[in-house]
Amino acid sequence: MNSIKFLGAASLVAVSALVLVGCAPAGDTPEGSGLTGTVTIDGSSTVAPLIEAAADLFGAAEPGVDVTVGTSGTGGGFEKFCAGETDVSNASRGIKDEEAAACAEAGIEFVEIIVANDGLSVVVNPDNDWAKCLTVEQLNTMWAPASEGVVMSWKDVDASFPDEKLSLFGPGTDSGTFDYFTKEINGEEGASRTDYSPSEDDNVLVSGVSAELGASGYFGLSYAEANADAVKLVAVDAGEGCITPSTETVLDGTYTPLSRPLFVYVNKANFAENAALAAFTEFLVANSTEASAASGFIGLSEEQTAVANEELASLKK
Repeated sequence: MNSIKFLGAASLVAVSALVLVGCAPAGDTPEGSGLTGTVTIDGSSTVAPLIEAAADLFGAAEPGVDVTVGTSGTGGGFEKFCAGETDVSNASRGIKDEEAAACAEAGIEFVEIIVANDGLSVVVNPDNDWAKCLTVEQLNTMWAPASEGVVMSWKDVDASFPDEKLSLFGPGTDSGTFDYFTKEINGEEGASRTDYSPSEDDNVLVSGVSAELGASGYFGLSYAEANADAVKLVAVDAGEGCITPSTETVLDGTYTPLSRPLFVYVNKANFAENAALAAFTEFLVANSTEASAASGFIGLSEEQTAVANEELASLKK
C-alpha cells in the first residue's frame, strides 16, 4: 500500500520561514514587538493547511501569539463562529444566508476575506487504468442521490469500464467541499448519495482511495498533489475536453466546474479589541502568496489581491 503524506504546514515551511517572514511589509507585525495573545480559528479542513502555514510564518515574527486552528468543516466552523466561540472561520465556500442570519442574530459582525484559490480534485486509485478522464455527467452518475444502491460498479458508470466495485470516499455534510461539489456536479447543494465513506479529514479520504482498486473520491487539489503516490488525479470534461486540475488551469478558468476561491471570515469586534488577531489578519493578507505556496494552494491574482486588501481595510472601519 502506498504511504500517505500528511499535509502539515510546519514541515512545509520550517526551512523557509525566516526568509519569508522578511517579505512582510514594514509595520504589519514588527519582529520583536513583544505582542502576546491568542487567535482562535476553526472551519474548513481544506483551508486549514494554508492558515497553519501562515501561522507558522507569523509565529517566527511574533512567538508570543498563540494561533490555534481547528477543522470542524466549513459548516461546523460557522456554527462556532456565529456562537462567538472563534475569532476566524475558514471556509471553502461563501457563507450561506442562514449562517449569516445566525451571526446577525447573535450580534456578530464579520468581514469575508479571500485568501487563496483551489481546484477541487477528483481522484482514483493509482492502479486504476480506465478512469483517466470523467465527464461531469459520469461524475453525476457516480454521486447523484438516485445512484444510491444502483450504481455500484464502474461498469454502471460507463459500459466501457470494467465490472469493478465502485467505492466512494468524500467529505462529510459539514464540509464546504461537499456543498460545492454537490452543487456543481449534482445540481443542488447537499444532493448526494449517502452510501459512501465520509470524513472531515482529507487524509482519511486519501487513505481510503489508496486502499481499493475501484475507489474514487474528491477533495482539495493540494491534498491530491501532496499524495501523488497514493492517489491519481482524474481529468474532468465539462464539455470543452479533458482538463486536469493544476495551478495554471485553475487560474485561467479552464478547469471547470471545480475551481473555487477560499476564504476566511473575521469577527469585526474581536479584530478591533484583540491586537493579536488584528496583527495575524494583516499578516495573512500581506503574506497570502507565500502561505499559499508553502501549503500547496494557488495564490491570488492581482485583482483578487486588491479585493483582499479592500476587505482588510473594511475591518478597520
